[in-house]
Amino acid sequence: MRSRPAARSARLVLAAAVVTALAATTACGPEDPSETGAAAPSTSTSSTSSSASAEATESGKGGGESGTDKSGTEAPTGDKSGYGQSCGTNDLDFTVTWEAQPISHYLVTAKAKSGITCYLDVNTPSVSFGSGADGVASPVGQGGEDPIKLSGPSVAYAGIDAKTTEGEGGKKFENVIIATSEDDPNPAEVELPDAPTVDKPIVTNWSTKRGEVIPRIV
Repeated sequence: MRSRPAARSARLVLAAAVVTALAATTACGPEDPSETGAAAPSTSTSSTSSSASAEATESGKGGGESGTDKSGTEAPTGDKSGYGQSCGTNDLDFTVTWEAQPISHYLVTAKAKSGITCYLDVNTPSVSFGSGADGVASPVGQGGEDPIKLSGPSVAYAGIDAKTTEGEGGKKFENVIIATSEDDPNPAEVELPDAPTVDKPIVTNWSTKRGEVIPRIV
C-alpha cells in the first residue's frame, strides 16, 4: 500500500521540474542577434548607402574644382591667336609702281589686309618674272629691317630692277610674281604698269623707307 504515495510524489516532482524549465525559457526570450555577432540587414544597407553618398559628394566637389585654381580664378587657356604671326603673301595687298628717280626701278608696296596684324620675318621678298629660273630676281641686300610689323596704314617697300644687263637681250613680261618667302604656297601675281624687258633682275630687302630700296648692283 505504501508504493502508491511514493509514485505520486515522484510525478509531482517531475511536473514541478518541467514547469520550472518552461519558466526559465520564457524569461530568457529569443536570442539577441547582436550578441551572436550577426548585424541586422537593414542597418548594413543604410550604412553602405550613406557611405556611398558621402563619397559621391566628395568626388563631385573634387571634379568641380579641377577647372579652377585655389583662388577660384579660371586657368588661362594659352590662346595667342593672331599674336606675332608671320605675314603670309595672302595676308598682304601689293602694288607696283614705276619710279624714274633717282634711277628707274619698280617700287613694290606691301600693306596688311584689313583686320590683319603680322610681321615680315623674312627680310627679302621672293620676286620672279614668269616660271623660269632666269626670271628669278637676285637679292642685293639693300634696305632691311627685321622684322617689319604691318598693320593698319603701315607699309613696307622693296625695289626691283627688271633689267641689269646692256643690249637687247631679255624677255617682256606684263606681271611680276611676289611672295613673302620662297616656300610660300600662295604667291601673288601683280600687274606691272608697263611691259618691261627682263634680264637678270634684282630685288632689295624690305624697308619702311622708300629711299633705302633703290636697287643697285654693288
